[in-house]
Amino acid sequence: MFYHSTRNACEAVDSARAVLEGLAPDGGLYMPEALPAFDWRKCLEGSSQEMATMILSALLPDIPDMKALVSKAYTGKFQTEDLTPTVKVGDFTVLELFRGPTSAFKDVALSMLPQLLTAARDVCGQEREIMILTATSGDTGKAALAGFRDVPGVKITVFYPDGGVSAVQRAQMVTQEGNNVKVCAVRGNFDDAQTGVKNIFAACKGQTPKYSLSSANSINIGRLAPQVMYYFKAYRDLLDRNEIKLGDQVNYSVPTGNFGDILAGYLAKLLGLPVGMLICASNANNVLTDFIRTGTYDKRRPLLKTTSPSMDILVSSNLERLLYLMSGCDTELVAGLMTDLNTNGVYTVPENMKAAIDKEFWAGCCGDEATAATIGKVWREQGYLMDTHTAAGWAAAEEYVRHTGDDRAMVVLSTASPYKFPSAVLEAIGGDLSGDEFAQMERLEAITGVPTPANLSGLRGKTELHPGVIDKDKMLEFVLSL
Repeated sequence: MFYHSTRNACEAVDSARAVLEGLAPDGGLYMPEALPAFDWRKCLEGSSQEMATMILSALLPDIPDMKALVSKAYTGKFQTEDLTPTVKVGDFTVLELFRGPTSAFKDVALSMLPQLLTAARDVCGQEREIMILTATSGDTGKAALAGFRDVPGVKITVFYPDGGVSAVQRAQMVTQEGNNVKVCAVRGNFDDAQTGVKNIFAACKGQTPKYSLSSANSINIGRLAPQVMYYFKAYRDLLDRNEIKLGDQVNYSVPTGNFGDILAGYLAKLLGLPVGMLICASNANNVLTDFIRTGTYDKRRPLLKTTSPSMDILVSSNLERLLYLMSGCDTELVAGLMTDLNTNGVYTVPENMKAAIDKEFWAGCCGDEATAATIGKVWREQGYLMDTHTAAGWAAAEEYVRHTGDDRAMVVLSTASPYKFPSAVLEAIGGDLSGDEFAQMERLEAITGVPTPANLSGLRGKTELHPGVIDKDKMLEFVLSL
């Protein structure tokens, strides 16, 4: 299968090379020339690992032995063998994506990406070491560090916004062990870190650096493709519980900042899964909500720090892939829109593209006050404890149902453990906020009876191995010094 840039269809690479490179040479994102024929009904018959194998084999056919790679990625690493369990909560179904080794949804993809990347390196005959460059708004960093720790022939560098992640998220990253890992804070916000990583790719284009660069962000198709599986898994769970019949459409509400998680749902739909409406849930940084509602993407606004920091993003990189798909694969149009965004900070899509988006996506946003109210209400009424990002997804789902009356089955994607944000969650249910976040974790468990994940409670007292902080214009220098 051939992939090319969202901005230029002239130069194509196979799927292994697309994974290995991460970002296209022109700064665009790799997309397949056409999606393969896919037996979605047969896919639903398998286990989570069998679903993942079938989906990844279809999307990345140039990477061999996919069944073995999937088994190596997932076996024994998640709390349950089905990887992403679902729970019925009131009128909705919650898809729990935080049952992996770092308690965030990124584990599903970032347990898989190291296997895909090393296999792609072998297919392509790559001999140089690979340097993974990643910007994180909180969860990608730790999941990538854990996934790539001590993988032979690979080094990984993670940048995160100084003061822009939760204390628990920071502790997860700065205590990361491994001979091939580096972590550094950047004075700025996530968009600064993400732009810095893209600039490093551009600066090294056409050169022969010490490393071959790649990415663990969802700009890499190898990061995005594994996320398609859990949309199929949730659908199968609804079938097994007789909540739907085969062929019924299911709505999914997705808290998202970089648009990767929800785009995976749209790819699932393109592969045949009966996906109804995809509801894009934002926090107070509601640039995506405004875009889906108006057709204008405008990043010219202050980036707000919220209690859901993984969505504190104004430049949603994966939205470029949606523009490509909704434009009928018009690379010239996408390139022009990206130029407008980079030059002017704003673009507006044509009316026909806006109409196409409206058929597939709906959007809602949820500020900190409403997020806390949602956490508290769902805990009191349903006895279910959720994190701040999941609460935004729940609130958007409720808003969508009120607004439209759509009574199709609704799945809310739960993207992180509530214990990654103990202060905000504890406050939302009326708990005492004294002490540090680790004391708050203990208090949250005592109040709710919901166990703290061992990977989070074990952070207390661990030595900080990566305390560095740099200015955003020093990121290239930092990488070249490694």
